Amino acid sequence: MKKLYVFPQKHLLISVPLTLILGFIVGSLVDTSVLRPTILFATIIMIYATMVGFKFKELTSFQGSKGLGLSLLLNFIVIPLVAYGIGVLFLRDYPLMFAGLALSALLPTSGMTISWTAIQKGNVALAVKLTVFGLIIGSLLTPWYLLLMVGEYVEVNILRTFQTILMVVFVPMILGHITFKILMKKYSQEQFQKKIKPSFGPLSIWAMLYVVFVSVSTQASTILANVQFIIVALIVLILFYLLNFVISTMTAKAFLPRKDGIALVNGTVLRNLSIAIGIAATSFGAEAALLVTIAFIVQQQSIAYYSKLSLKYWFKPKTANLT
Repeated sequence: MKKLYVFPQKHLLISVPLTLILGFIVGSLVDTSVLRPTILFATIIMIYATMVGFKFKELTSFQGSKGLGLSLLLNFIVIPLVAYGIGVLFLRDYPLMFAGLALSALLPTSGMTISWTAIQKGNVALAVKLTVFGLIIGSLLTPWYLLLMVGEYVEVNILRTFQTILMVVFVPMILGHITFKILMKKYSQEQFQKKIKPSFGPLSIWAMLYVVFVSVSTQASTILANVQFIIVALIVLILFYLLNFVISTMTAKAFLPRKDGIALVNGTVLRNLSIAIGIAATSFGAEAALLVTIAFIVQQQSIAYYSKLSLKYWFKPKTANLT
């Protein structure tokens, strides 16, 4: 059972496409619309699992302020402008997919931000800070940015979006903090980090896959009848991530030391697609959720390749001078 539980997390590049295919097959054979109301609850579970043990005390530290300032500039001005430009060029005829792209651009950082920063031996403390600030500020600004970016193309209900964000971000955040406090009465910090926290990761992935499955299966017939949705989404997302990697890497190399630069790239290019797909599915529907779902695949593949290239070329680890 444990192997089954952790399988999606260990094989995310396989589990997401398989879930997409399964959703298409089941949705084309059976009406799964009865499952649509459960998306919100699955999203809450998905985010809650990532919030247990979240280090909010990192917010009070002034270390890495320059990196934080640059991340805010990129995450809430540059990247939304990149997404808006791509959306206007490619998605005028696909307004709901435009909304999905906007959501992907407006919610920065994910749990993978911290993980990839650690893998690349970057500044993990700064990555945590970027994750916390990005999540909170992005949650507050997203409804207004959505109105500015796609309000001309698709109706944006500000109140409903705020309510959704409250449910999928702040409620799980509070529940995760309460859970952590309860666990700390029984376990030490070291026991929690080594034994307890890793067990929450697969739960988040399972919940995410459920959201993907329901989002796709409920609109499978519509999507399959319009295969161009998938082709357009792939083109748009590859361009979006390529531009973000270039911009963030150039900024990091120009203004930050190596370790902080790694954290900046991971804190700006990697988007919080878990929250984005929850909001997309509940507020905008299957087309928006489909684009965010495909973004999972593009994001995971691109960061894996980028990590190898960056450590070989522009973020090479410093070696001791033996001469």
